Amino acid sequence: MAAQEKYFKTIKDVPLEDYFTPGHRLCAGCGPSLAMKLAMKAVRMPTAIVNATGCVEVSTSMFPYVSWKLPWIHVAFENTAAVASGITEAFRILEKKGRGSMHDVIAIAGDGGTFDIGLQALSGALERRHKMLYICYDNEAYMNTGIQRSGATPMGAATTTSPVGKVISGKQERKKDLIGIVVAHKVPYAATASISHPLDFINKVRKALEIEGPTFIHVLTPCTLGWRYPPSQTIKISRLAVETRYFPIFELEYGKLKINIKVSKPRPLEEFLEAQGRFKHLFEPANKDVLENLKMQVEENWNRLLKLEEIGLYA
Repeated sequence: MAAQEKYFKTIKDVPLEDYFTPGHRLCAGCGPSLAMKLAMKAVRMPTAIVNATGCVEVSTSMFPYVSWKLPWIHVAFENTAAVASGITEAFRILEKKGRGSMHDVIAIAGDGGTFDIGLQALSGALERRHKMLYICYDNEAYMNTGIQRSGATPMGAATTTSPVGKVISGKQERKKDLIGIVVAHKVPYAATASISHPLDFINKVRKALEIEGPTFIHVLTPCTLGWRYPPSQTIKISRLAVETRYFPIFELEYGKLKINIKVSKPRPLEEFLEAQGRFKHLFEPANKDVLENLKMQVEENWNRLLKLEEIGLYA
């Protein structure tokens, strides 16, 4: 794989042309909208987008308008990776027959359509080794349909299906280790990213597109509505997620793990949680145990990544 210095060195190097255009109906301060804009800066050749039902899909394709300047197809929650793999193979056959050229294929889905509903199709596509990039934009709940909890929702977060009350204090289960599931398929490249670090994200998309085989990027994209914070705070909260070690930024290339953003002196996790209404209840005395458990999970995960980086593997 080409060295990192062959990618974009500064934001000024990033192309000015937008393949994800203004005029969509996504919310002010929407994290996924920023992720789409940044990801499309990395396209390098004819590209087809396969987009699952979700916030991005419904808000960028309001008939008769569309916000994509690339071939784009809307598919159901559960079959994003399956459709993307079929399109990839169709391009391959057309090229082989001299009837067309190979395209990059990018599958895009939210956490609900990836962690949960679309996991089976994703697993199949990874196992079959189709050359495609899958991007999961993670706002940690089913935001498009009413802020229901998903497998990506962290412990303690309040959603409409994990409400705070006398019985429970937000979601009771841990967030699913999606990257761990992906890497178990022995893919050549998988990474995490955050919209607070745009150059890191753009370069990872470009790298993923250039690698032969299935690749995967998990990007954190805060939701002003579901996370309950002012729209102007999206980037600040995204950065806090990284700086508190809540969302580590790393990549795995052919199984070798590298932490891209080393956080040697993390900010208190409370700074990230206090900025969001969905965690407000964790600062009540009755929920102290939940808060401490969440802090323990964050520290445990960071230490695990450090150890895995030392040995160069992910397990």
